[in-house]
Amino acid sequence: QVQLVESGGGLVQAGGSLRLSCAASGRSFSSITMGWFRQAPGKEREFLAAIRLSVGSTYYADSVKGRFTFSRDNAKNTVYLQMNGLKPEDTAVYYCAARFSSVLTAIRDGYDYWGQGAQVTVSS
Repeated sequence: QVQLVESGGGLVQAGGSLRLSCAASGRSFSSITMGWFRQAPGKEREFLAAIRLSVGSTYYADSVKGRFTFSRDNAKNTVYLQMNGLKPEDTAVYYCAARFSSVLTAIRDGYDYWGQGAQVTVSS
């Protein structure tokens, strides 16, 4: 089992920045891939980014490429999503997810473990 706990959400003005954290606990993380998704009211859960923890390779959705950065601190079993240039349309609940595979994927059903979510609200 893997437990994921997000933190760092909140309210920010358009153009501002936030950093989300996701702390993982449970099994060994040497072969784990983690992802960030978000879900706005009335919309499907949307893939944002994925990272392979062992080497730090990343994969981003076009909608956030260049604005969001996914990083990790393996010593702390924690990943981060740095979000810059936030827009009102970025308002959503943000989820981190994990899968025991080295393959990066944007497919929601490919992830086995999910955090509880963190609300991000961007005001105009």
